[in-house]
Amino acid sequence: MEERKTIFDYLAQALTLFGLTTVILNIFCLLFGESAKNLSAMFALGNQGLPTGICFQFLLISFLIAGIRILFFTDVLFKTMAIWLRTLCMLAAVIMIIAAFAVTFHWFPADMWQPWAMFFVCFGISFGGSYLVMAIKEKIENQQMESALKRLKKKEGQKS
Repeated sequence: MEERKTIFDYLAQALTLFGLTTVILNIFCLLFGESAKNLSAMFALGNQGLPTGICFQFLLISFLIAGIRILFFTDVLFKTMAIWLRTLCMLAAVIMIIAAFAVTFHWFPADMWQPWAMFFVCFGISFGGSYLVMAIKEKIENQQMESALKRLKKKEGQKS
């Protein structure tokens, strides 16, 4: 039985995503900020951190991604779509949103292939890490449910 999600679950997802993204972006600022300072609005402050406008843009993206996740994974619209296809569609939607923000807000030069390559590498690593964490979490939860079911069956067997 799936528990009902509330607005607080949505806020928690969005703010968690924003926090993780901000940490990663600040690490990138430390590593690449000075060399990318003149190329990117994202690194306009060099290794000093992220500009406020960029932070708010990533906050908006975090809320959009959390909303897309709800859309694709709560059977609101896609009740019969396979999970792998939902994941693929969600990834495509997220990439399109991030690409639109990158071009609109000049996060990096849209006509250079290197920043796009770095974006896809970073996105792939982030997605892979997230997928791995979720797979481990699901495995642990399944083991806990299986253990609880065994205990319940054992308890029911003792009553008979």
